[in-house]
Amino acid sequence: MHLPRWLEHPGADCLTLPFASGTVRPAMAPRILVVDDNQELLSLLTQLFEEAGYEVIGASRGKQAVELAKAQPPAAAVLDILLPDMMGYHLADALRKDNPQLPLLFITGVFKGGKHAVESRTKYQAAGYFEKPFEAQKLLEAMTKVLPPEKPAAAAASLQDAFEVELDIDVEEEGPQDAMELTGRIKVTGGGNITAEIRGANLTASPMQKVPATQVRPPTPGRPPDPPPAGAPGSRRGEIRDNLPSLLTAFYLSRETGELGVQKGKVKKVVYFEKGTPVFALSNLLADRFGQFLVRVGKIKPEQLQDASAVAAQSNRRTGDVLVERGLLKDTERLYYVGQQVKAVIYSLFAWDEGSYVLSFREKASAESIKLDVHPANLIVRGIKKLYKPERLRRLLQPEDRLIPAVAPAYQLNEVELERWEAELLPKIDGNRTVAELLAFANRPEHVVYGFLVAMMSLGILDKRG
Repeated sequence: MHLPRWLEHPGADCLTLPFASGTVRPAMAPRILVVDDNQELLSLLTQLFEEAGYEVIGASRGKQAVELAKAQPPAAAVLDILLPDMMGYHLADALRKDNPQLPLLFITGVFKGGKHAVESRTKYQAAGYFEKPFEAQKLLEAMTKVLPPEKPAAAAASLQDAFEVELDIDVEEEGPQDAMELTGRIKVTGGGNITAEIRGANLTASPMQKVPATQVRPPTPGRPPDPPPAGAPGSRRGEIRDNLPSLLTAFYLSRETGELGVQKGKVKKVVYFEKGTPVFALSNLLADRFGQFLVRVGKIKPEQLQDASAVAAQSNRRTGDVLVERGLLKDTERLYYVGQQVKAVIYSLFAWDEGSYVLSFREKASAESIKLDVHPANLIVRGIKKLYKPERLRRLLQPEDRLIPAVAPAYQLNEVELERWEAELLPKIDGNRTVAELLAFANRPEHVVYGFLVAMMSLGILDKRG
């Protein structure tokens, strides 16, 4: 089975991570207004339209959108129907006062079904009605029909010239260093788009250990260029705080194919998406490499890896091939452990509560021979439960807070795998009970209940009552 080069190539000293910096729009690009209260989805759609050759003004509230439209009249608008301060239809009415022929496209996560789509077309002559999750490319196609771009946007040089970073940097990753529990079940897609569900024993990935110096390759000469600061013109960058779930959800809601690059200090990781689903991940940490992962889960011993790595380097082969040759790893096990390794890299990002991110739209993951098959909702739930520390959970949710079911959930409950006690607790969440009262009812450890509640908030299933 062919493995991705970055996993185990003894001769590779550096790895190219495509951290894009944005686009340059044509001088006479047509202006469009995009309104959605999901900041990450708004950012993603903004970049999509900018790269297609539009000038975008974005807003997360209806009143803000009206003010922006008066100052910079748009030639078309994309409106979320349910906004925090007004209905998208009311916003459409306000925009049409100044421009009765303004082309409109609606997006919604709540008002689904043919009735609403028909109403949007009969009353507003909407050029499109898209129910979340939707294919962002089809939204773009609908926009180009009513408002063609002057010409395709020219990519910035830094979008084409991805910067090189040191491969296998031997630094300690900041954040929780607890052992990571990984369920034994994993779904992966291999060659020929064949999806398989593999069941193995549950794994425990031990904290990253200091690697013997003999395993560390010399760093690539020179320092990689610093990315432009967040908020630079044309860039789709931002800061990582507690918004990783929202970034994953933005890809899911827009069914986008692309990459989410994250960086903290020298550590850089990339999550690859295909049609909204995270399928692959890559890291420049030595401790995240395949051989190190096998050590962390107890599959092989450190000295066995060190010996196999030395043989692989001398013979210009992959370390994994040497491990298989020596009977330390079955060839049939490799797919399973690679899938678990990729999953662990993605989970590790949930421990980050600081750093930066950058979005880009590429189809690089399509060339990978091994892909994860995991629903982002369950990835988010498990990531929060595994890696959010109690103090972080308490910062996001207070004992006196009251929660209510969200009006516009990003995911449906049937998409989320719930434990029995969680399913029994959800009907009790109606805004009348405090978090402290829910804790007493659940009769589970405090951090466990907090993890579940914060996960449901991150999925947009629960909201804090105002």
